[in-house]
Amino acid sequence: MRARWLSGVAAVVGTGLLVGAATGSMSRQPPSIGLVVQNTDLSDAYQRGVLVGAERAVRELGVKLKVITHPPTRSSVGAFRYLAQHGYDLILTYGYEETGDLDAAARQFPHRTFAIVDSSIQDLEHHPHNVQGGTFRTEQPAYLAGYLAALLERRRPGKDVVGSVGGYKIPTVDAYIAGFQAGARKADPGIHLLNGYSNDFGVQSKCRAVALGQIALGAGAILQVADSCGLGALAAAKEKGVWGIGVDADQSYLGPFVLTSVVKRLDVAVFDTIKSFTKGKLRPGTDATFDLANGGVALGKVSPRVPRSLVAKLEPIRRQILAGTIRVPSTLATS
Repeated sequence: MRARWLSGVAAVVGTGLLVGAATGSMSRQPPSIGLVVQNTDLSDAYQRGVLVGAERAVRELGVKLKVITHPPTRSSVGAFRYLAQHGYDLILTYGYEETGDLDAAARQFPHRTFAIVDSSIQDLEHHPHNVQGGTFRTEQPAYLAGYLAALLERRRPGKDVVGSVGGYKIPTVDAYIAGFQAGARKADPGIHLLNGYSNDFGVQSKCRAVALGQIALGAGAILQVADSCGLGALAAAKEKGVWGIGVDADQSYLGPFVLTSVVKRLDVAVFDTIKSFTKGKLRPGTDATFDLANGGVALGKVSPRVPRSLVAKLEPIRRQILAGTIRVPSTLATS
């Protein structure tokens, strides 16, 4: 099963390298894919999605895969250089934090092909011609989450307030928050919106503190956009009896206090990027887009505590987003 394979990945990649390939004889050399990861923590929804997508590519596309992880405090340029020097056909990574190192590596090896998911080619300083970016329209499902949160907030006594806790103020975090706030305003134009940053993606106590501050100001729902740190924000929501909203993966498993989740399908993006390369359809110098229409993003399960009559109000909004009638912002308005 997938989880069993990933457990093996975590055990081997943690030491540095993993080579994987589909079984069976092949008449020609399979495409070689080098994947640079930040860690292989399978409890981290963000990392898990990347590994699931890579495993699927090995299984279904017959590619040869090498995964390299680098220490969190060290540059990943060495990992990119290793893969480039060893002739990997496609060198793939993910996340805004890798853009600087990828930019340097792509310029050093202009005849190698690179791709990054969850960052635009515009996030790389020199916009190298040999890199394809990959952006998620996370603002789209976040809009739906904000809309639903505001509908519920209107039912509570007192001032209508919702909050969000970001890890760092970077474009991929702010896209969630921008969509969430826009959806909340659509459902409740007078709602008060709180937002803060923990400046951390790992330490749960930092997100918990930000969330508790917002709850003290009346927030009835908290969106977390802070990876593992965000679990602290969700814990605060549970402790104080308000709604928590998950991110990246469907976090409804944490309990019915999770209103819903804004799901970023890293597995879809990684698999589709590798598939595009094997089919000769990768487009370096441009961005691939993952949105509601192609299943790259989604709204997770809605808590069974939410009246079905409110859940039903989301489908017309979703259709308007798909049709372009509702244009969801991906950046926060400057105050």
